Amino acid sequence: MSFLGAQELAALGLGAHGDDVRISTKASLHNAKNIRIGNHVRIDDFCVLSAGDGGIELGNFIHVGVFSSLIGAGRITLRDFCNLSSRTSIYSSNDDYSGAHMTNPTVPPEFTAVAHAPVTIGRHVIIGAGSVLLPGVTLEDGVAVGALSLIKQNCEAFGIYAGSPARRIGDRKRDLLELEGQFLRLLDPARRPAG
Repeated sequence: MSFLGAQELAALGLGAHGDDVRISTKASLHNAKNIRIGNHVRIDDFCVLSAGDGGIELGNFIHVGVFSSLIGAGRITLRDFCNLSSRTSIYSSNDDYSGAHMTNPTVPPEFTAVAHAPVTIGRHVIIGAGSVLLPGVTLEDGVAVGALSLIKQNCEAFGIYAGSPARRIGDRKRDLLELEGQFLRLLDPARRPAG
C-alpha cells in the first residue's frame, strides 16, 4: 500500500490533520476542508470519505480498512482507538425509500426528502467487515459490531452487537482500558506515576 507524502497530504486541503497520518494514494476524500484528522490515523486503499456540511472528524489512533466509506451531510465522528474493518459503510444521510419522493443526487432537492443525522462512534469501537451504520446512530465507547451487521439504533457501551438489524448478543471486556493507559504512558513518560 502506498501512502500520500507530506506535500500530497497538505495539498488535500484538510480542515486539520495531526502527526503520523497515512492516507492511501488510492483513497478518495471529497470536501476535504470539512474533514479533520487526529494523530496516528491510517486510511487504506479504496476508502471514500465524503464530508457534507456536518463534516467528518477522526480522533487519534484510528484505522479505516479497505473499501470503507463515510458519506453524508450529517456530522460523522470517530473517537480515539476506533477500528473500521474492510467494507464498513457509515451514512449520515439517507434517501426516503417510501416512494413519496424521488431519490439520488442527480435530482434537485425540492423533489427528494433526504434525511440527515449525525453518526457518533465512541472510543475503542471495533466494527466488523461489511457492516452498515445508518444516520442518527451512536455507538458508545467499547462497542464491538460483528461482521455484516446493520446498525440502525444506538449501541450501549461495551456491548457486542451482531445481525441485520443488529441486536446485543453479549458484553465486551474492559481490559483494553488498562492497556490504553499502559500504551499512553509509553508514548508520554510525563504520564508515568512518580516513584
